[in-house]
Amino acid sequence: MNGTQATADCEAVLEAIGDAVICDRAFLEEILLGVVGRGHVLVEDVPGTGKTLTARTVASALGLSFSRIQFTPDLLPSDVTGTHIFNEQDREFEFSAGPIFANIVLADEINRAPPKTQAALLEAMEEGQVTVDGETRPLPDPFFVIATQNPVEQEGTFPLPEAQVDRFLVKTAMGYPDADGEVELLRRRASRETGSPSVDPVLEPEQVSQLRQVPETVRVDEDLLEYIATLSRETRTDGRVETGVSPRGTQRLFEAARAYAVVTGREYVTPDDIKRVAKPVLAHRLVLTPDATVNDADKGRIVERVLESVPVPTID
Repeated sequence: MNGTQATADCEAVLEAIGDAVICDRAFLEEILLGVVGRGHVLVEDVPGTGKTLTARTVASALGLSFSRIQFTPDLLPSDVTGTHIFNEQDREFEFSAGPIFANIVLADEINRAPPKTQAALLEAMEEGQVTVDGETRPLPDPFFVIATQNPVEQEGTFPLPEAQVDRFLVKTAMGYPDADGEVELLRRRASRETGSPSVDPVLEPEQVSQLRQVPETVRVDEDLLEYIATLSRETRTDGRVETGVSPRGTQRLFEAARAYAVVTGREYVTPDDIKRVAKPVLAHRLVLTPDATVNDADKGRIVERVLESVPVPTID
C-alpha cells in the first residue's frame, strides 16, 4: 500500500466513524493515530460521552473483531486472557480463549482492575501475546487496545503504574459535544428504533495490516530527529516534573508524527506534525513532583511550554 492509498483509507475511515459518532474530528484522528502508529490509546473521560460507541464503530469501520472487557476490582487475569477447561468427552484440558483475543479490545474503566490483572493486560499490549499456565499464545494481528478511565470518580480504583501508562501511544479525551452536536444526537436518536448507530466496514483486516506498515516509509529529516529528541529532553528539566519523557516516549513521538503524516497525506514529517501530536503523546508520560501535584499543575500546559521554548527547525 502506498502513501496516497493509505491517506484515502484513513479519510474514509474517519468519515465513516464521524457519521455515527458525534465528536470533534481531532479526537478521532488521535484514535486513528493509535491504529496507524501500531500503539494503544487511553481515553480519560466521564461516563456517557460515547467512548464505547466510538470503540465499536472504529472496529466496524476497520472490519476487525471487537470485544469489550468491563474491568472491576474482582476481575482475575484469567478472566481477560482465558483459561484451560477440562473436556470430559476427550478427557483432557483445552484452552478457552478470553476476550483479549480480538483485534480491537475495549478495556473499560481499566483502573478498576487490581494490579495483577493490569499486568496481564500489559504483556498483551507490549508483546502482542499472553501467557497462560506457562504457555505463550500470540494475539490476533492487528491488535489494538482502547482503554478508558473516569477522571472524576477515584473510589475503588487502582491507579495505573507509570510503566503501563507509558505503553499507551496516545492519551486523549472525547469531551462533551457542542450545542449543535447534542441536538443532532437527539435528532438521530428520535429517528431510529435502536440506540446505537452502526457503520459498514470500510477496510478489511489485511488492508489494516498494510496501512500500519506505511508510516515506516515516511521520511523524517535529521533536524527533525534532533527536534524530537530535544523536546523529550526539555521535559526532564522542568522544575515541576519529577520524571520526564523516557527514551521510549521519544520513540513514540517519532512514530506518532509519522503516523499523523500518513493520516494527513504527506510522505514526510513536518514540525507542525510533531507539534500536533506532542501533547497527546507526551503529557501522560510526565510524573510531577509532589508540590506540582498539590498545586494541580497541568501536564498538557507543561508540554505546551516545552513546545514554546524549543526552537522549531525550518524546512527548506
